[in-house]
Amino acid sequence: MNDSLDRLKKRLLLMAKNTLSSRFRGVDIDEYDENKFVDDQDEAAEQQGPDAGDTMTAFHVALRNAPINSKNLAVKERAQAVVLRVLTSFKSSDIEPAVKTLDNNGVDLLMQYIYKGFERPSDNSSAILLQWHEKAFAVGGLGSIVRVMTARKSV
Repeated sequence: MNDSLDRLKKRLLLMAKNTLSSRFRGVDIDEYDENKFVDDQDEAAEQQGPDAGDTMTAFHVALRNAPINSKNLAVKERAQAVVLRVLTSFKSSDIEPAVKTLDNNGVDLLMQYIYKGFERPSDNSSAILLQWHEKAFAVGGLGSIVRVMTARKSV
């Protein structure tokens, strides 16, 4: 009985030491303060979009790395911003060939991003997204729209 009591004391002592550790305090909560505004000058340079020769590659990489299973809203918003930047960097004549390179799941994913882009329009994004929607609808048909509207997981 005394032996089990000693083991229990050792366990409790070990647990107490583990909870005193400050490793979990590595997160800076001030970073997530919505009232803290930091004007990044380099951010404008990053948002110019991909080079003209890399638009098709950027298009496929952005769709391939879609955070569908993620529950982190910040990750999803960053991915949406990247995809929107890629979509707006395409010339109108290059949209149809890009959409035709996608399989059915890719077209559905593209449609999800298009509808997500319609939720928060920016400068001229709606006109470009309408062009993408037209070409994606031509490839995916009405079924693609229905699958996107009834999908449980979203981008």
